[in-house]
Amino acid sequence: MNASLDTASKLAIHELLSRAAYALDEREVEMLAACFAEDATFTMRIAGGDLVGPFESRDGIMALMTGAMAEQTDKRRHVVSNIFFPTANEPGEGVPVVSNLTLLATEDGAITLLSAGVYRDHVVLRDGQWALLRRHLDLDKSY
Repeated sequence: MNASLDTASKLAIHELLSRAAYALDEREVEMLAACFAEDATFTMRIAGGDLVGPFESRDGIMALMTGAMAEQTDKRRHVVSNIFFPTANEPGEGVPVVSNLTLLATEDGAITLLSAGVYRDHVVLRDGQWALLRRHLDLDKSY
């Protein structure tokens, strides 16, 4: 399916990933929620540890995200880079997308690298909009 993605679709998916990161950092809850399909799932693994999740449905994912936001005292920046579309067929609905995450935090005038990792997403086109259907994050270390 990836070979059939046109440039406009790839750009729209790039923007989806950037919008999700920006919305999380700026605490734009409605914008962030709109990045996920209603039936989305999210899982995470930190430094090769146990699987965290799945968090199921847009509401379940948003509860996780807003709970994390409420505990943070710093300003976060989720930098998404090295976005590509694997050519191997992966099981499940949606278009697979892989990207890197660099997580920075600013607090008391100092910028700190908190962690880095890899997103493995599946995105879907529904009602003319791309949305995250499945998101998995492998973090290199805890944050």
